[in-house]
Amino acid sequence: MPREKGEKLVASNRKARHDYHIEDTFEAGMVLSGTEVKSLRAGHASLVDGYASIDNGEAWLENVHIPEYTQGTWNNHSSRRKRKLLLNRAEIYKLLQKTKESGYTIIPLKIYFKDGRAKVEIALARGKKDYDKRHALKEAQDKREAARAMSSKGKDW
Repeated sequence: MPREKGEKLVASNRKARHDYHIEDTFEAGMVLSGTEVKSLRAGHASLVDGYASIDNGEAWLENVHIPEYTQGTWNNHSSRRKRKLLLNRAEIYKLLQKTKESGYTIIPLKIYFKDGRAKVEIALARGKKDYDKRHALKEAQDKREAARAMSSKGKDW
């Protein structure tokens, strides 16, 4: 069987960009069991409440929901277990130093397969205030209206 090439998106956390200012992103591998990989290949995962933490020099992905594999047997995985992230020491150190500062957290942005291997894109993020969210929504709405006005301008003559 030929090896897979390219990226296949499994799940994305679209709400993260609305709720957080994304400072920096990292690509990390994940330590998964066989049934977790099969469930991900079927396209099942949820990053809604997920976050990452650093314990004893290791990065862990927590609260990410990968449902049990339907054709799994007694050795099926639990759906919200802690999963170890594969990052190099310098990246873990950078994340640890930033999360010690007030307001920073590590959140998953998307889970995908890259050349057949499961990866997660995590971000170092700072939470937005309510007025920041309103301002971002207003900017997006203004940009849409301006684009709509520009595209319809040529049709009116």
